[in-house]
Amino acid sequence: MRKLMLAVATVASIAMVGCKKTGDGEYQVKTPDVNVSTDSHTVKVPTVDVGTKTDSINTPVVGTKPETLIVQKPVIGTKKTAVKVPTVDVKKPPQE
Repeated sequence: MRKLMLAVATVASIAMVGCKKTGDGEYQVKTPDVNVSTDSHTVKVPTVDVGTKTDSINTPVVGTKPETLIVQKPVIGTKKTAVKVPTVDVKKPPQE
């Protein structure tokens, strides 16, 4: 397992050696040409907006209420609860 992770890390580091960040969300990648020279290409990275929105769900409520003067009768019901749900919006870069 460690050998596999080491191999993946090595391949990833070798792949990033030929990249250079040219701007916000852009990387310049050098690729080999047939005549053993390098040609530069600009690769645009997609933008990702992450946020949250609030939804309401019904959650169970357990309690007791008096049925007679001696016994407390169990009662089960529901109540609305607000929860935050993550949202992700991915915008692809324009194609050239």
